Parts: sequence; C-alpha cells; structure tokens
Amino acid sequence: MTLHDRVGHRLKLRDLRLLLAVAEWGSMAKAAAHLNLTQSGVSKAITELEHTFGVRLFDRTAHGAEPTIYGRALLKGGVGVFDELRQSINAIEHLADPAVGELRIGCTEPMTWGIVPAVIDRLVQRHRRLSFHVTQSDPQALRYRYLPERTIELAIGRIAGPLADSDFDVTILYQEKSFVVAGLQSKWAGRRAIKLAELVDEPWILPGPESFGRSLLEDTFRESGLPPPRVNAVSYAIPLHNSLVATGNFLSLLPRSLLQFSGKLVSFKALPVEIPARPGPVGIIRLKNRTPSPIAQLFIEHVRAVVKPLTKEKM
Repeated sequence: MTLHDRVGHRLKLRDLRLLLAVAEWGSMAKAAAHLNLTQSGVSKAITELEHTFGVRLFDRTAHGAEPTIYGRALLKGGVGVFDELRQSINAIEHLADPAVGELRIGCTEPMTWGIVPAVIDRLVQRHRRLSFHVTQSDPQALRYRYLPERTIELAIGRIAGPLADSDFDVTILYQEKSFVVAGLQSKWAGRRAIKLAELVDEPWILPGPESFGRSLLEDTFRESGLPPPRVNAVSYAIPLHNSLVATGNFLSLLPRSLLQFSGKLVSFKALPVEIPARPGPVGIIRLKNRTPSPIAQLFIEHVRAVVKPLTKEKM
C-alpha cells in the first residue's frame, strides 16, 4: 500500500486538529487541556499519525513538542484544509442567507482609525449578522505572514513591496497623501502659511525610520536644504500620536484617510505645509488563484465606495 493510500484511509480532520493544537500550544499536555482530552490520548494519536506517515512529526523535549520538517509540511497543508473548509462553510451560510457569516481581515494601524471601521459600520448597519475578525500588523507581516498562513483572507493598507507578485493579487484603491498635523491648541493651528524651516526644531512624534511617512517627511526636509526634524518620540500607535499632538506641543505626519474618517476622534488639525506628492498606494492584497468568499467580495465592494472621496486631490 502506498503512502497516499495509507493516509487516505487513515487521516481524519480530527487528526489534523490535534496536530495543529500541539503545534500551537507547544506541548501535548497543553493541547490536551485546550481540547478537553487526556494527554495520553493526544500522545497516542500523534504517535499513530507518525506511524501512518512513517516519519517523526514532532521532536519531544523537556520543554514540549516542536514540529520537525515533516511536521511543518503537514501543518502547512492542514492550515490550508481548515481554511478552505471555513470558506466553504461561509459560502453555504451566505447561500442560505446572504447577510450571514464572518470575514477575517488584516490591516495597518492607520486603517483601524480610518477606512476599516467606516466599512465595517456601513456593512453591519445593513447586515447585522455579519462579523469581522481584524488583525492589525505592519504591511510586510500582513503580506508575507498572515496571508500565507491563512490567518486572514485579505489585507488592506499601504502596499509595501512589489505590486506584481506571483503569490498575491494586489488591487490599488488610491494614492495616500500625508499631512503635517498639530494640536487644536497649538501655536501652529491658526497659521495660514508655514515654512518647513520653522518646524525643524519643534518636537515631533513619528513612526519608525523604515516607514513610508517618516521617509517622505525626512526627504522633504533634505530636498529643501534642511536637516531632518527633531524626533522626540517614535511609535506607530495612533493613540500615542493623538495624546502627544493634543498637548499642542508636538507635531506629527498622518495619512489623509485617518483625517477623513476619524477627524472627530482625534485632537489635531492639518497644517498648511506642502508635502510633495509621492506614490503611496493603498490597496487590498489577497492570495493569488483563490476565489474570494462572498463576504470578502461584499467587503471589497463597500471599500471601493467608502474610499471614493480619497481619489480626489483635496480633502
């Protein structure tokens, strides 16, 4: 009997579920507790799986269980199986009731303050039985970790990396513009014209040096013959930007979409500082050759409607 025949007769979804649980929790005991099973039962099931495949799937150590190269290969396929099964269940729910189901999406921090809540609110007001699981991370992790691991079905945010990629479908929604912002009580808030040179020595809170916005701002200063601005706080967290800028003492650089959709939630104002236009594409990324679920299609349709104002030149 070939390996394909043995596995075809032996392997069940329950086995894959056990395998994924042991890998996630890092030990037989923790996986057993999570699944309400006995440790000996889990250990026996994994041993039988290893016998079926003829290879060791986990290395047992004093600290727990670590997948071998064979285990990782099976885990990768197992994640895909459960993801496809979840999509099938969502599709059946949608066929039975087009307004039911869940969507797992990933987005960047600015998107959680702008487009994503606007779209979710719009959809839930129309379809109260929809649910959304949102994972927030940086563009690279969303694209190269969460999507391949099938943790999310689509990612929305600034596109980092090549637009053309054999593994992903990239849909550009609009080009994101950035604005220098100050608190409503700031001495800069009432100014009608501001020169970059006036802002060099002001306190700034900005994202990390590798971020698009930070690079754009520093390049703007250099191209004007000025040193980069003084950065007193570095963070991607929008609440921290909001808190420091709201004091009236700090300046920041934030995307147009955040100001467009969350203007009432933040305590700052865009300043009349000219930041040169530079392509900063925001879009949706999905795994290639994978049909989007009905809810994903609905989400994308509403995203296009929500971002329509952002395709115009002025806010």
